[in-house]
Amino acid sequence: MKLEQGKFCPLIGKDCIGLQCSWFTQIRGNHPQTGELIDEWGCAVTWMPTLLIENSQQQRQTGAAVESFRNETLNRISQTIEMKTIEESNDKKLLS
Repeated sequence: MKLEQGKFCPLIGKDCIGLQCSWFTQIRGNHPQTGELIDEWGCAVTWMPTLLIENSQQQRQTGAAVESFRNETLNRISQTIEMKTIEESNDKKLLS
């Protein structure tokens, strides 16, 4: 049995009016769960779950990129501090 979405719109209290509604929009891209290409028209309200899933995935990727950048920055700072410490100890030895 295949489930089919109804046509009733709770915003206007009757069946969907399609292109006459300003919330009826076209979505193009890849489905965030299946990777399939999407090129469909539908109600913006019904697209919300799919768009929220995509948004969450993008946020996770951004978080991972920021964390990676942070780790690389800390590594570079640590190397700089270590080099500066060695340089200062060498300067002290030369002055003694």
